[in-house]
Amino acid sequence: MGKIIFYEGRNFQGRHWECVVDCADTFRHFSCCNSIRVTGGHCVAYEKANHGGYQYVLGPGDYPDFRSWMGFNDCIRSCQMFPPYRGSFKMKLYNRPDMSGRAMELTDDCPDLYERFRTTDVYSCDIREGYWVFYEHPNYRGRQFFLHPGEYKACGDWGSQQPVVGSLRRLRTPQIKPNEQ
Repeated sequence: MGKIIFYEGRNFQGRHWECVVDCADTFRHFSCCNSIRVTGGHCVAYEKANHGGYQYVLGPGDYPDFRSWMGFNDCIRSCQMFPPYRGSFKMKLYNRPDMSGRAMELTDDCPDLYERFRTTDVYSCDIREGYWVFYEHPNYRGRQFFLHPGEYKACGDWGSQQPVVGSLRRLRTPQIKPNEQ
């Protein structure tokens, strides 16, 4: 899987804590988070305990301050690791709750949902294959929402208070070269 290291200071300074499994409450390990390093996998960091609040989907790499992961502040209170995935991707979006209304099928990234389907209204969806990230605005900007395979009958099921999706992308696991293992 992977590892995530949370640092209290910017640029990987100060107290730190390493995590390799899901954690529902990080407060006992650190009080604030100003930089993050992710190795060997992906994770979702959450603003609130028990995987609530703003979501930040982080791939392998260095994040020297909270703005580098599109954070609104230095508060990370829980995290989830997710397994590597190299399969295919497939989902259906619906412009009404409970998987009703107009259906839009996707198998690839979409930087601008309005440009492609002439709508940003996504009330429900069925993630059939793969891991996906919904973004509030076009071109992968704004709040992020991590979705794994399953049915989401209302936008609140993926953590959004509004049925607006500006863009979305597949979460592909990078291929690891033999000398990087």
